[in-house]
Amino acid sequence: MKKFTSVITTAGAAALLAAGMGFSSAAMATDSGLSESAKKGKEIAFDRGSGNCLACHQIKGGNLAGNIGPALIAMEARYPDREDLVAVIHDPRDKFGEQTIMPPMGANEFLTDEEISQVVDFLYTL
Repeated sequence: MKKFTSVITTAGAAALLAAGMGFSSAAMATDSGLSESAKKGKEIAFDRGSGNCLACHQIKGGNLAGNIGPALIAMEARYPDREDLVAVIHDPRDKFGEQTIMPPMGANEFLTDEEISQVVDFLYTL
């Protein structure tokens, strides 16, 4: 019985590894068309310790997305002037007022201007 359990465990581990490799290559495939700046922006947006956009927003490809803020889709159509989106991320209080719950990512120095620009590059791909 011990040998059978070992075979089942090994087969299960191999199946999980193969599935994980498939998912990671699928994720890489979706990133293949992104510029380097957009790739970095995606990393920042999805990083729970950095931009953490997923805490409040749904973003294509993100896991455990929040529903406090709007889904981040069609961003270039919603913000045709790139500087408007940069300004909202830098300090949303200027557009939405003092009562907004979105953190001022630039004004509070959570993100640098370069990081905000990279996040916008990524958001414009959505």
